[in-house]
Amino acid sequence: MIPNALTAQRALVWFKRDLRVQDHAALVAALACDDALAVFIIEPEWLQSPECDASHVDFCLACLAELRAALAERGLPLLLRVGSAVPVLAQLHHEFAFTQLLSHEETGSGWSYQRDLGVAAWCRAADLPWQEFTQTGVVRRLRSRAGWAQRWQARMDAPLLRLDRGFKAAAPLAQPELPSLTDLAKLTNVELAPHGKTLQTAGEQVAHELLNTFLQHRGYGYRKALSSPLSAQDTCSRLSPHLAFGTLSMRSAHQATEQAIRSAPDPALAYALRGFAGRLRWHCHFMQKLEDEPAIEFQNFARVCDGLREHDFNDAHFEAWCQGRTGFPMVDACMRSLRATGWLNFRMRAMMVSFASYQLWLHWRPTGLFLARQFLDFEPGIHWPQMQMQSGTTGINTLRIYSPTKQALDQDPQGVFIRRWLPELSRVPLPYLAEPWTMDKAVQRQAACVIGVDYPAPIVDAKAAMKAAKDRMYGLRQTEPAREQANQVQARHGSRKSGLPSTGQGRKSSREAHAAVPASVQGELFG
Repeated sequence: MIPNALTAQRALVWFKRDLRVQDHAALVAALACDDALAVFIIEPEWLQSPECDASHVDFCLACLAELRAALAERGLPLLLRVGSAVPVLAQLHHEFAFTQLLSHEETGSGWSYQRDLGVAAWCRAADLPWQEFTQTGVVRRLRSRAGWAQRWQARMDAPLLRLDRGFKAAAPLAQPELPSLTDLAKLTNVELAPHGKTLQTAGEQVAHELLNTFLQHRGYGYRKALSSPLSAQDTCSRLSPHLAFGTLSMRSAHQATEQAIRSAPDPALAYALRGFAGRLRWHCHFMQKLEDEPAIEFQNFARVCDGLREHDFNDAHFEAWCQGRTGFPMVDACMRSLRATGWLNFRMRAMMVSFASYQLWLHWRPTGLFLARQFLDFEPGIHWPQMQMQSGTTGINTLRIYSPTKQALDQDPQGVFIRRWLPELSRVPLPYLAEPWTMDKAVQRQAACVIGVDYPAPIVDAKAAMKAAKDRMYGLRQTEPAREQANQVQARHGSRKSGLPSTGQGRKSSREAHAAVPASVQGELFG
């Protein structure tokens, strides 16, 4: 029986950063309608945004190919449209006459925030219900952080949503093949140059395979191995791009992890996985900050930091940092690895941002945009609070100024990672590898690595730069305006004693405990 066109309930499922079939609230809600259609919109605003990279688009298209096939098996067509959201939705409303728009909430960049405001206004004008469902622990219009962790727990413990039947056939609409990067560049007049990165495999199936292998055996050495860029490649979950693009739900990751902890064959694995479980909570904790204050993508948490670095920006230092040619091997190896693969473990990310912010005294916004384009797992709600945290502009976090030499010695003691990504240093003797500028001329010639010719000399005096940065930052923090603003930031964004993982710092005030969160606790935010 064909539904009456005047009474039929027709759902349009709008996919965004939720490219999966399992545990998808909008899909489950669409089952109750007479018929349904799904769409993903490739928006020029996304492609033109300063944080977008062709690698992101490439990964997204691969996710969509798998998603389209999975939905087709369940009777739901997935359309792909190119254009701004409001005109595309208006055209689909004309073609399909959907009676409700279903999607997940998104804590995204400034362009998507403005996009959602526009879509909401269009829906109101069209008298069209738009239902947005939660998919993380982020709470919309949160008045207070008190009790946030309990709300996170309740959401994550709720039953997973399952499609218990197929969809009723929707009216057929044109479904062209998925475009290539070249096609999109022509359609949108946006340059999408080949990215050249060796990316992780995309798609929901791979996401669940990664989760399973991590929980079953890869996670054994997690707590210890996540800090080194060598061991972290295999021992970290590697789920971060899947969480960012939504091929795996946070709830699925949480519940599978808790089950694995309960059924772990030995205490060592359970101990390691408890560390990962804590990081899932911190993941949403940081996203909540951007949800509560979207302006932190563009301005300092603590406005007393305004003008601190903006007027001293050194373009030459910035370019050297971007290219991995600072003269500090651990920084350069990490940057070149990131640019080639789209991934780096958290401690090394923190070191690179710290080096840019303190030793090079670069503002977090330009460095953050560059890193956003490199990270396949770019998640705005984590990225921007972390950029500010690592550069000292939150006002409440401990200043963490990393020594690249110490990190090289601690995390790459045999020089394997440095030699892999800096072939010009391949013959440098190990005792000099972390600081190759200390080689005398004879050793340089023997190693075929003349400093300043084959490999750059350090672009700054690291110790002097660190001292200058500390003097300036700690001096600022001693001022009364800085203290007042720190209290305000803590009241709005700080963690509470309400269920977030212990930092192991003993009994401290809420502010002290938040400020003392070590990088190791946050290590899986990106991994």
